[in-house]
Amino acid sequence: MSDSQSIKSRSLLRSGLLVSLCTFASRILGLARDAALAFVLGASAGADAFYVAFKIPNFFRRLFAEGAFAQAFVPVLSDYRVNEGHDAVRELIAAVTGSLSLVLLAVTAVFMAASPWVVYVFAPGFADNPGQLALASSLLTITFPYLLFISLTALAGGILNAHGEYGVPAITPIFLNISLLVATLGFATSASQAELSIAWGVFAAGLVQLLFQVPFLARLKLLPRPTVGFSHPGVKRILLLMGPALFGVSVGQINLLLDTVLASLLETGSITWLYLSDRLYELPLGIFAIAISTVILPSLSRSHSSQSGERFADTLDWGLRLLLLIAVPSALALCILAKPIIATVFYRGELTAYDVEMAAMSLQAYSIGLVFMMLIKVLAPGYYSRQDTKTPVKIGLIAMVANMVFNLILVWPFGHVGLALATSLSAALNALLLWIGLHRDGSHRFSKEWWLLLRVLLLGSALLLAWLWFYDSLNIVWTEISSWQRVQHMLLVVCVGVLVYGLGLLLAGLRMRHLRAQD
Repeated sequence: MSDSQSIKSRSLLRSGLLVSLCTFASRILGLARDAALAFVLGASAGADAFYVAFKIPNFFRRLFAEGAFAQAFVPVLSDYRVNEGHDAVRELIAAVTGSLSLVLLAVTAVFMAASPWVVYVFAPGFADNPGQLALASSLLTITFPYLLFISLTALAGGILNAHGEYGVPAITPIFLNISLLVATLGFATSASQAELSIAWGVFAAGLVQLLFQVPFLARLKLLPRPTVGFSHPGVKRILLLMGPALFGVSVGQINLLLDTVLASLLETGSITWLYLSDRLYELPLGIFAIAISTVILPSLSRSHSSQSGERFADTLDWGLRLLLLIAVPSALALCILAKPIIATVFYRGELTAYDVEMAAMSLQAYSIGLVFMMLIKVLAPGYYSRQDTKTPVKIGLIAMVANMVFNLILVWPFGHVGLALATSLSAALNALLLWIGLHRDGSHRFSKEWWLLLRVLLLGSALLLAWLWFYDSLNIVWTEISSWQRVQHMLLVVCVGVLVYGLGLLLAGLRMRHLRAQD
């Protein structure tokens, strides 16, 4: 590898670590937020109603803002940076901001006006409980404007990421967690209807996150003066890329929402159990996979724009190897420690031991597919950075159909656990097909570092499994010990697990230079 490529690889590693650290802080606060929600709401009908009202704008956020829009906008913006210059970049940002804002205002108004029908579509099981349906509809009218705010926040974050400012967008989600913590513990505990107070916390969080990014855009002299510019060439390119991308990188989110639809037909609490387990497997997914994806997308886009195929393949290979070092132990830990983790984070207040048991079962099912879910986050940018949206669309449709088939096969014998397992199986299919396409056209090739990776993964995972199985054999009844004892036990098992796994990597020959450069 050349000196410039080695420097670039070190820069990517540093950026990845920065995003991971910021995201880690946000996710820890996110767990505190979800623990507070479980404490106040439990797994009641009201809790299910809130989670549906919270999931709907979040679904569209991930589908449009962080999914299709981000994957279409960043490559086009990177191309303008490389080939057009600063003034053209400012013009593009102004046109995108104005056009996106207009569309978002219209969508938000329609969904708020039609909230009862929207809830019925996404949670048809609520029709059997008119009070629950009415509550979810009221909550959705409050939470849906969050989509407007957070989509513009994602636009600002994409601009900052494309200019090498990774930390600010990674810090921004912290404000959602802080806002919900304040709303839940500061207002909901004394409110006549706790769900309404928490919904207003969602609204406030979106506004605060958007305002937080404004000064940093101004510092880069990229604070937009919005103009409606659907005829702008760059906007047209983004729109052309966005359409197919809706079914590409965001297939996982569509599958999760379909799970919510089916879960609403199951016993009360199923939506909450899936939400709690989803939040925990999203922790490594968000901290590491999305961090690596965030960092490599602009780099892959620049490599494609400058027609550097070798650098493109090396960057993608680096991202996959780095991700697997984290994904494999994360999946093993979540599977074996599912019940202890659920109990430690959520078991207090209105949540019962039965809820812990049910949520732990779905977490184990999700853990089976965690590696594949994380791989998708790195493989998908390999297509979108080249402005290829057709291939992920085809793969996404195949995975989505497969997920529905798996859902229908597994939901009746296994309930909510079957829904989680179906998500894992479809994620495996999605990741495999994405990789086959990249490998076939030469966009990814295995470097010689993979032999080292396999060796260190084998030893590190074996030592980690030995430790986890030993601790599990102690037969601690996690729901019968105090919260502080649960925290102490979990800190011990996690810290020792990290040390044991890290020792295994070192003994097998892994060194820092293997993470930042390819020979």
